[in-house]
Amino acid sequence: MQKKGRSTFIISFLAPAVLLYGLFVILPLIQAFAFSTYRWRGVSAKKTFIGTENYVRLIHDDVFLRAVRNNLTLLVVGGFAIIAISIGIAHALQREKQSMKLLRGLILFPQMVSLVAVAILWQFLYNPEFGLFVGLKKLLHLESFLNDPKGALPSVGVTFVWYALGFTIMLFSAGLRSLPAEVMEASELDGATGMTRFWQVTWPMLWSVKRVAIVNITITVMNVFALVYLMTGGGPDRASEVMLTYLYQSAFVNSQFGYATAIAVANFLIIMALSVSILFLTRRNPEVSR
Repeated sequence: MQKKGRSTFIISFLAPAVLLYGLFVILPLIQAFAFSTYRWRGVSAKKTFIGTENYVRLIHDDVFLRAVRNNLTLLVVGGFAIIAISIGIAHALQREKQSMKLLRGLILFPQMVSLVAVAILWQFLYNPEFGLFVGLKKLLHLESFLNDPKGALPSVGVTFVWYALGFTIMLFSAGLRSLPAEVMEASELDGATGMTRFWQVTWPMLWSVKRVAIVNITITVMNVFALVYLMTGGGPDRASEVMLTYLYQSAFVNSQFGYATAIAVANFLIIMALSVSILFLTRRNPEVSR
């Protein structure tokens, strides 16, 4: 009887959350899959069922394939930069000094600023006439950072890395502070110092934090939209096009809501595949198994 009462108690608390999740996440997802099988302009109730035609079109769509490639480039290059810079800064912030405490608070500053403000700020920095990087532009032989096909995607990538650093640094900082002090002391007594201790002790013990960081970066990069749209609009000449900017153009510029929904579904499936693959490849935890 007591067990039944406990189950009822748990269900009563879970039911509202499950209901809301199903209503606002699962149901729209099912509807998205359904809409992606139609040719629909989005301005009327008239829809034509075409089955998998939108997905076949995606496979042969050079713009979509380029957008996927740009997303993956940002993920690999930007993701590596975020992890490398974050762990370095997080390690430096572990010192118990008043200045370090102030810096920990300032690290999250980009996360507190609107993406619109971030985009406008970096557009000024990239300005070819009076921006902060005018000298670098000449050194790289670029006409412009944002209006040159060779510089658009890297420039957006640098901005994204700057914006995304704060959360990842805080994640690694929390991971470093949670490491067992006795293990670190024992490694120091064994003569492991500097980079040796970092690679052989600290880095393996941050395994679970790394998994969370990589999956979070993957989801964030594959869903990037506002920053790219505000800074370059996907241009010039599709050089910085990503999946969600192409989705926006397909839906609200070309009035192809059925095709745009297929892009959204493809984006969801790619993110799911990448996340599951990352979790599978990192399932062995060196913290508990050697």
